[in-house]
Amino acid sequence: QVQLVESGGGLVQPGESLRLSCVASRSLVRFNAMAWYRQAPGKQREMVARIVTSGRKSYAESVKGRFTISRNNAKNTVYLQMNSLQPEDTAVYSCYANHRYTNRRYWGQGTQVTVSS
Repeated sequence: QVQLVESGGGLVQPGESLRLSCVASRSLVRFNAMAWYRQAPGKQREMVARIVTSGRKSYAESVKGRFTISRNNAKNTVYLQMNSLQPEDTAVYSCYANHRYTNRRYWGQGTQVTVSS
């Protein structure tokens, strides 16, 4: 069983930064894609950032230039560096992983990010 555990969320003011971490209970090489999603109250869940095996990254238009996804295979960890946070970034952020062989999808429990003055 794969577990994904997020951390790093919190309450920040507009313009500040946060770094989210997602630690997997298995090696990241098992996954062909890992991503961060978010869901704000009353809204659908949306993909924020994604990284695949080749290292190619993709981002939602709303976060391009502000958010950066990265991974550290040695630590089984995927990060989301979030800069210039705005109130509209307030949401629960969840980590996602797709197993390369079974195609099974895994989700973390989520971490709350609140941007407010």
